Amino acid sequence: MMSAIVLNEKMEKASELALPESFSGINPHNLYLYVKSAQAAQRANSATALTRAQVRGGGKKPWAQKGGGRARAGSRRSPVFVGGGKAFGPSNNRNYDLKVNKKQKKLALNFALAEHAQNGSLFIVDSIEIASGKTKDAAAMFKALNQRDTLFVKTILDEKTYLAFENISSTYVIEENELNAYLAANYRSVVIEKAVWENLVGEAK
Repeated sequence: MMSAIVLNEKMEKASELALPESFSGINPHNLYLYVKSAQAAQRANSATALTRAQVRGGGKKPWAQKGGGRARAGSRRSPVFVGGGKAFGPSNNRNYDLKVNKKQKKLALNFALAEHAQNGSLFIVDSIEIASGKTKDAAAMFKALNQRDTLFVKTILDEKTYLAFENISSTYVIEENELNAYLAANYRSVVIEKAVWENLVGEAK
């Protein structure tokens, strides 16, 4: 059975908490669809090329229709000419959004968290708070986990905790409403406040 590791104030293992049955048997394709959608939403959509209708010039017919031994040509703006318009080129009005319904989003998140639980990288703590606002205190908390990188999830993110973690490149702190499958899958470990976890479990039932 998959379990999350419950940590004490010193970020040491205190106990384990079994994941609900609803976290098992989820099709991984749900996570694939969500990650694909999230990455598509991040595309800059800045690639663009001029079509033959947008290229300047080319009003005059390049050569006579007949007698030259060459193929017919009506305009230098044609894609067959150097400097002409692009045929089927990229356009910056393209919509890359991929729809993922609410149920799939939830399944994707549950699958990502279940994967962490299976790998021993899902942690639950009573509180994630750096009252001093100092980076060294946040670094000490992260170091105690002995993980390569970590996503911290708080109920409400206070300014001091945010500032403490801001300069640690291997960590990222978010609020409960920002948690999604893409972020959960993108980090090698996840630390969640107990209140946030209880809400997740309640929604999964």
